[in-house]
Amino acid sequence: MEAGFDYDARLKEKEALDAQMAAPGFWDDQEAAQEVIGKVKLAKSVVDPIDEAREGLDDIRTLIELGEEMGESEVEADLAEALEASEQKLEALEFQVMLGGENDHRNAFLTIQAGAGGNDAADFAEMLQRMYLRWAEQHDFAIEQVELTESDEGGIRHATYVIKGPHAYGYLKAERGVHRLVRISPYDAQARRQTSFAAVEVMPEFDEDAPIEIDMNEVRVDTYRAGGAGGQHVNKTDSAVRMTHEPTGIVVQCQNERSQHKNRATATRMLMAKLFELRERERDDDLKQMYGQKGEIAWGSQIRSYVLHPYQMVKDHRTNYETGNTQSVLDGDLDAFIEEYLRSKAS
Repeated sequence: MEAGFDYDARLKEKEALDAQMAAPGFWDDQEAAQEVIGKVKLAKSVVDPIDEAREGLDDIRTLIELGEEMGESEVEADLAEALEASEQKLEALEFQVMLGGENDHRNAFLTIQAGAGGNDAADFAEMLQRMYLRWAEQHDFAIEQVELTESDEGGIRHATYVIKGPHAYGYLKAERGVHRLVRISPYDAQARRQTSFAAVEVMPEFDEDAPIEIDMNEVRVDTYRAGGAGGQHVNKTDSAVRMTHEPTGIVVQCQNERSQHKNRATATRMLMAKLFELRERERDDDLKQMYGQKGEIAWGSQIRSYVLHPYQMVKDHRTNYETGNTQSVLDGDLDAFIEEYLRSKAS
């Protein structure tokens, strides 16, 4: 079991990182410290579930031995409880196996884009934004905003975040595709039912070990002044960065940081992720069907529907998993949908 997870290597890595964290002056460089903490979380995500599963099996063996000495009736209740707890731990370990893809351990770029449906689509995009940010918070993932374009009438047209945590990409890749909302439109004076769409794109964030190299001679870099809420929040310099990869037409932008250097670095990583995804589409039939000629998630077959009228239901069309608790899902309760999708892919 441990060998399949590279347990020994992860355990040694965790011990070395723990020693590094305990060293004097560790917090002097906050950025480097946060990077180490991220590596510790990733190592623990492999080590801890295996340790817990192994401890559960040890408890069962101990109770069986006690039962042989004292009689089965003396340990029956404790054994049943230990078996149930161990089963849950093994299920968690089984789920961990599904996150064994080449890039599943990485952070994720999450992009939400309003589609067809006018004001309702912009509002739906904001609902999805809230849903994913709440999901990330519930899993103790760090969230960094890369760029945000709000709609003049309310809601958002486009938003990109970096979700940082163990296997963020492995989880969130289950969410990419077109999402569909059916409800009574709050923007319709006649209170008619409206269908609107939004697209979710998820890509792995690479660092120095990226499998993609970018020829910067093929990239046009534009800088501009980022918008803001007014007053002290308005950016006074051209710190926002937009990159256009001319051979493919891929465009990325970052406006979150006041530093042009940091925005440029984030935009470069995002461009790297998009180029990687472009390459992967040729190898993955699901990705090939999802993207249109412009390199964006194509409108057409949605992966999930959120129906708020005339009944309450969220249904994933890939796995047929559904629930009537729509509010819980919109509040970030996505784990069942993600797990069903990953199980379906594994099988």
